[in-house]
Amino acid sequence: MANAAYLAALLLLGYLVIVAVAYINQHRMLYLPDQFGREPTATPADIGLSYTEVTLTAADGVELHGWHVPAAAERGAVALFHGNAGNIGHRLETLRLLNDLGLATLIIDYRGYGRSEGQPSEAGTYRDAEAVWHHLSEERDIDPDRIVVFGRSLGAAIAARLAARHTPAALILESPFTSVPELAAEIYPYLPVRWLSRYRYATADYAAQAACPLLVIHSSDDDIVPIAHGRAVYQRASGPKRFLELTGGHNAGFVESHRIYREGWAAFLAEHLDQAKAP
Repeated sequence: MANAAYLAALLLLGYLVIVAVAYINQHRMLYLPDQFGREPTATPADIGLSYTEVTLTAADGVELHGWHVPAAAERGAVALFHGNAGNIGHRLETLRLLNDLGLATLIIDYRGYGRSEGQPSEAGTYRDAEAVWHHLSEERDIDPDRIVVFGRSLGAAIAARLAARHTPAALILESPFTSVPELAAEIYPYLPVRWLSRYRYATADYAAQAACPLLVIHSSDDDIVPIAHGRAVYQRASGPKRFLELTGGHNAGFVESHRIYREGWAAFLAEHLDQAKAP
């Protein structure tokens, strides 16, 4: 009995150590600015796109680095919020596609990413998104009914919150999770992550509050965020909405399903951006 009790105590201690390590390292597990290199090593010019460097200042004074990529005969503008790994230099294929669709794009690196100042945090990334909205709607004087808010993965949560606080022409969420605690509970079922999580990023809640048309894009082969999350975000939302299913991994679905992806964007924009501008 003594040996069994000793073994049980060791197992419990080991489990508590694992829980403590997971709690302490949440920040490093969620934000991965250095995964593919901190500094952008490529620019839109490398794929033949003109662009201008922009510096935005968030409400708390943090300076953010980004690019504004114009398009010929612009039909609207996109506020693009990328995923949790890498920097804006890793999003050139997306910038090319949006440009081909006649959309100008403003993309920034979150605080602590790329050349942006500061350290990432949930509240901080929301401030970063507000700075993007301010730049487009106030400094560039673009009407909200010409602004599309688009986020991928972690960026989907940031985009959804922004759309819940403002009224853009449309909201597009690619590979969204319902919330960080719900996704983490599936990835780490042996940990009490719903209690441990210091982050919410409640995409489904924010999408349900957004008063604009919604397009949810998700791959059935997503190896990081199961498609069930995308469907749950879609189901929670009210108002005009579409669901576009892709094939391919979390980071490559939009490339592997390029034709379906592009056509889905084009159809959604034709209905909810172009018609909204028509007299």
